[in-house]
Amino acid sequence: MPDLLRKPIGASGQAHNITPQAAGWRYVGFALHQLSAGDIVSEHTNDREVILVLVEGKAELTANGVDFGEMGDRMEVFEKTPPHCHYVPDHSQWQVTATTRLTLAVCSAPGLGGHKAQRLGPDGIALTQRGIDQNTRFINNIAMEDRDVADSLLVTEVFTPSGNWSSYPSHRHDEDNFPQMTYLEETYYHRLNPPQGFGVQRVYTEDGDLDETMTVKNGDVVLVPRGHHPCAAGYGYELYYFNVMAGPLRKWRFQNDPAHDWIAQRDAAQERTG
Repeated sequence: MPDLLRKPIGASGQAHNITPQAAGWRYVGFALHQLSAGDIVSEHTNDREVILVLVEGKAELTANGVDFGEMGDRMEVFEKTPPHCHYVPDHSQWQVTATTRLTLAVCSAPGLGGHKAQRLGPDGIALTQRGIDQNTRFINNIAMEDRDVADSLLVTEVFTPSGNWSSYPSHRHDEDNFPQMTYLEETYYHRLNPPQGFGVQRVYTEDGDLDETMTVKNGDVVLVPRGHHPCAAGYGYELYYFNVMAGPLRKWRFQNDPAHDWIAQRDAAQERTG
């Protein structure tokens, strides 16, 4: 199995390029570009759809020759405001020209020609709380299944406060067995505030065949090909992660680790009773 923890390959230009071939799976692609004003990134999508997310900074964007103008207003990711983002269908050409320092995420998965090029945010994205106590985190749902904006891609970003857990209790989505579960490959792009901090992510299966616990630092990517995948922020540091998921069905159905499902049941009961 390929290494699950991927370090940035550079401080400028393309920092990550996770292709299905490099990840050893079939669906998810994730690239990250660190650009200066005036830098240009341009690609043809071929048979894959793409969601472009301006994680930080501003840029001018064109898709299939249509100028969508300048996008972006979040200059630092931990401002937590909804990101500017754009959907580009398969068999299309896109170009991004940075107008400031820019962190650009390029999410890709198989396209089916079912959606047109369009802006996805910031309109329609609102920061929402999930969980309670030390499992509290805050979500910007960019392109989850409640938004019919893509053929395959599911994209979200999560802010986890200092010392808290996230993607927890442990859950998995590695079987094509809808409606009980959907098979979804997933990438986690991590950021820390302040940047010298660290978090921890574990990827494991219930039978112990896969069990890796990784120290994640600012800019790292973790691959989740299967199994449970909880993470935690070190005390004193906020943890941000950007998720890309895709599989044969664009739905997010998961099952908790039976050993820890009692936590989910207890917290759900507490939330219901206030």
